Amino acid sequence: MARPQPHHALPPTLLDSPEWWEACRHRDFARIFRLVKLKAGIYPSRIAALCGMTPSRVGEIMAGRRSLAHIDVIERVADGLRIPGAMLGLAHRPWEIPSPARTQERQPEPVTAVPSEPELPPDESGGLDDLLALADGQVTRSTLTALRSSVEDYWRRDDEHGGAALRPAVVGHLRYVSQLFEGAGGGLRQDLQSLAAELARLAGWAYFDACQYSTARTYFAQALKLSHSQGDRLFMANILSCMSLQATYDGHPNDAVALACKAQDAARAAAGGHPLVMSMLHMREAFAHATLRDSRACHEAVGRSRDQYERARGNEQEAPLWVRYFDETKLVVDTGIALAGLGEAARAEPLIAEGLRREKAGQQRGRALHAFWLASTQLQQGKLDQACQSAGLALDLTAAIDSPRMAGHVDELRRRMMPYAREAPVIAFEQQMREVLG
Repeated sequence: MARPQPHHALPPTLLDSPEWWEACRHRDFARIFRLVKLKAGIYPSRIAALCGMTPSRVGEIMAGRRSLAHIDVIERVADGLRIPGAMLGLAHRPWEIPSPARTQERQPEPVTAVPSEPELPPDESGGLDDLLALADGQVTRSTLTALRSSVEDYWRRDDEHGGAALRPAVVGHLRYVSQLFEGAGGGLRQDLQSLAAELARLAGWAYFDACQYSTARTYFAQALKLSHSQGDRLFMANILSCMSLQATYDGHPNDAVALACKAQDAARAAAGGHPLVMSMLHMREAFAHATLRDSRACHEAVGRSRDQYERARGNEQEAPLWVRYFDETKLVVDTGIALAGLGEAARAEPLIAEGLRREKAGQQRGRALHAFWLASTQLQQGKLDQACQSAGLALDLTAAIDSPRMAGHVDELRRRMMPYAREAPVIAFEQQMREVLG
């Protein structure tokens, strides 16, 4: 039987085109396959062979009758067509990573042979070697710098687009960094271990945003273990605060209180705890008390959060990077959310509205969350027109991000509006939902 011809890199003109980037960003495989056929001359039958699919399935995808959602199949398409992982929100694919030099003898390849892997431009190849830390396992300080830059970019993308789509890339990076620190020594090993802890926390957060709570807990636990082994109590407090928020979402408010208090203890043990860290942790505790409808405990926690924030004024730059998002705007809006959780809608509404007004346009998921809470407080007060307007804002923002957690909030608003299903504002909101979400 004839062996299939090896597939080489897609043409650079295709990989660099805006249309291609847009199709990959949205994982629009109908457009991707059509572009591969048109620009690379790879026909559906060949696409099917390269990607391990049947030709009929490829045809249905190109016609828009089927879509691809399973990560294993998406990875198979990336590998079969040689689409760089980053374009599809995946970790770097194995064929993108330089192979270690072979020691055994091999037949020399003709100099004119076409490479089976895409060549990087000269100014990027060194960065990739650094990021992936050369095949012999050597790690340099610039490797760490590049990896930390990737983590910062992940958090920025999480803010702007939601965390769900980041999971494959973050988990891939976590596995890679974990392999690196196993073979490293001295200070580099410690730094890599800290980086692995941050990636594990980020993976946990991404799965939390995808409402996959069990998997999120697994990664949070891994982050906690890595931080504990280094004695980094301040970062342990950070992870415990994430676990507290998830427990609040997951219907375990008593656990959420315990986790928030444990986080505060860990932060205090780290040189007394920075007041900005303590302010954020007291607010997480307030959320849990609000879910329990414990008004006194909630108000006390909010008061402690406010007091610690006042202590932090002027010294925010001394706080860890991961907590500097907790600024005055966040304090205001989170206070409103805690009060809304207690059912104190009239007091909560102006705080959330003010926080939403102050927020930067790039914070898509945060704005969507706060628009949801604003709609909730307005609905509690019977302000149906305003509630539907705020719900519409939450819907528009949610449609622009990949966050099942936020999609769940919007659906919750829809269910809570069902008693008013015949009212004009609700009819208009439901029509908007159909148009935006299909």
